Amino acid sequence: MNAAEDTEIGPGIGRVEAFSDGVIAIIITIMVLELKAPEEPGLDHLWRLWPTFLAYILSFAYVGIYWVNHHRLVSHARRVTNGLVWFNLLLLFALSLVPFSTAYLGGQHFSRDATLVYLVSMLLPALAYTPFQQIIRVTGSQSAAAQRYYRQSVRKGFAATVIYLAGFPLAFVAPWLGIACAGLVALLWFLPKSPIDRLFADD
Repeated sequence: MNAAEDTEIGPGIGRVEAFSDGVIAIIITIMVLELKAPEEPGLDHLWRLWPTFLAYILSFAYVGIYWVNHHRLVSHARRVTNGLVWFNLLLLFALSLVPFSTAYLGGQHFSRDATLVYLVSMLLPALAYTPFQQIIRVTGSQSAAAQRYYRQSVRKGFAATVIYLAGFPLAFVAPWLGIACAGLVALLWFLPKSPIDRLFADD
């Protein structure tokens, strides 16, 4: 691929990103609509909603991280392929399940079963993101910066999947351990330079 091809964004990429942005915005909107104000007066009634608020904060961070990384990944895309379109839809479908699992987790006060359902809803987008990323890695920019980004994202994605899977047996020990795994993944992606990035600093 020559320099001109490497900097030319193919037609349709903007539409894919705009559509994805809209879907993600709707997902976040649905989640916030689940924050129902108590009808009874008093802060004690408001405090009882803390599981719902905590589940919302974790899921908002999670969806926000996907939005940021989706934008960064798509910026390296150079043409729209059938694989890119369909795997992008698969990713959005997986993310669209997050509001349900968030409401269930908060409504069930972080019970074991609700935690397991939540971890599944966290794992599915991670699995859907992998082939979507691979499509862009093959058909997108091949610059040194892009290749470095691909490698870093693949490493973080693999680590996130392992952490999610570890959360399932831990949730049977204590639901909060499973939730902690989900929080750890969010922290892994949120930090500008995670321990994994420092481990491969020369890559």
